[in-house]
Amino acid sequence: MTVKQFKLGRHALGLPNRGRKSYRNHFVAGETHDDYADWMEMVATGDAVRLNGGPLTGGDFVFRLTSQGAWTCLMEREKLSEEDFPQVTNHKSRITLP
Repeated sequence: MTVKQFKLGRHALGLPNRGRKSYRNHFVAGETHDDYADWMEMVATGDAVRLNGGPLTGGDFVFRLTSQGAWTCLMEREKLSEEDFPQVTNHKSRITLP
């Protein structure tokens, strides 16, 4: 995962925030969106899935992180929402950024 993809994933999770816990898992982007190619790379590596967005997104796609992708986007002492990721045991992240 690139640094840009890491940041996109954190944005999709609603991180950083005061509670250090994700509270969502989505990012809307169409084929002409600047971040679309990065999300498609994340889909190809198993870090995200792409869903049809329907009429509420104007025909754009909804990207959601997989458990693998979400775990990769956590920083130290952050957790994933049990509502969005019930199958994931929360843990300390292996990623520490300055």
